Amino acid sequence: MPDGFLLLSFGGPEGPQDVVPFLRNVTRGRGIPDERLAEVGEHYARFGGVSPINGHNRALLDALDADFRANGRQLPLYWGNRNWKPYVADAVKQMRRDGITRAFVFATSATGGYSGCRQYRENLADATRGLDGPALVKLRHYFDHPGFIDANADRVRTTLDGCPPGTRLVFTAHSIPVSMNDSSGPDGGLYLAEHRETARLVAESVRGPGAEFDLVWQSRSGPPRTPWLEPDVNDHLRALAGQGVRSVLVSPTGFVSDHVEVVWDLDVTAAETARELGLHYARAATAGVHPAFVAMIRELVEEQLADTPRRWLGELGVQGERCPHGCCPAPRRAG
Repeated sequence: MPDGFLLLSFGGPEGPQDVVPFLRNVTRGRGIPDERLAEVGEHYARFGGVSPINGHNRALLDALDADFRANGRQLPLYWGNRNWKPYVADAVKQMRRDGITRAFVFATSATGGYSGCRQYRENLADATRGLDGPALVKLRHYFDHPGFIDANADRVRTTLDGCPPGTRLVFTAHSIPVSMNDSSGPDGGLYLAEHRETARLVAESVRGPGAEFDLVWQSRSGPPRTPWLEPDVNDHLRALAGQGVRSVLVSPTGFVSDHVEVVWDLDVTAAETARELGLHYARAATAGVHPAFVAMIRELVEEQLADTPRRWLGELGVQGERCPHGCCPAPRRAG
């Protein structure tokens, strides 16, 4: 059976002319005017209109190709996005032309929830509708996999070396509506629980059992009347400064690469908040192409190819391998 590998990601513009059309794709169905999209698009101007996520995904594919080959896996690699070229539907059609009958799909989101898991499953279903293949096998959540924890812990340690003693560890993830979190997972609350478990495991890897840490949120985009997960990272920095904390290390464990939301929200906005507060501020890198993270992806594929034992840390266990029907439903749109 000819197998392949599909890197499934969010997508991002490749130039200034792509920014507003890309944002239209992201916000489709929400009735957001182009004027507002142009304002958001200013974030991409910092990078010449090119989203950093594209370069990160190409680098990850290169690293995976080298790792697979070094470990005896000759899987053809493909890349497809939800919101911009190369679209996942085009990647699936290319796999079919190449004779791939099954592909293992790695999504650049470590946890459950609608946008990080269920929506990607919907994207895969849409891409294969009306086709007689390939079969697409979405790999499980990896928020507590040793490779993901090791990669993030190593990033934190490296950054912490340049920080004063007593630096506070603050972990961030993308905020979502409270209602979306409450409907995530078979029993609700899976999104928050998985992100908290990642933060706890990384903190304890760096500082030992019982290490103190904070989990906060960033990148909120919804209307003020809708409750979202809190606190926002900027509000939390203000609270810490009011408590006498003088140094903070922020680790965006809710993301796998340093894309535009990470850089804008943390390296620009949160860093400016910290300067205003007189806080020493440092930001750890994401997993990116850390060797432990790359090896983890291969291991997730091996679980499917050779039925190797699943590895995980913490208390939540393996998640996302078989999602029940109706799990993590789409959010309701106002109006």
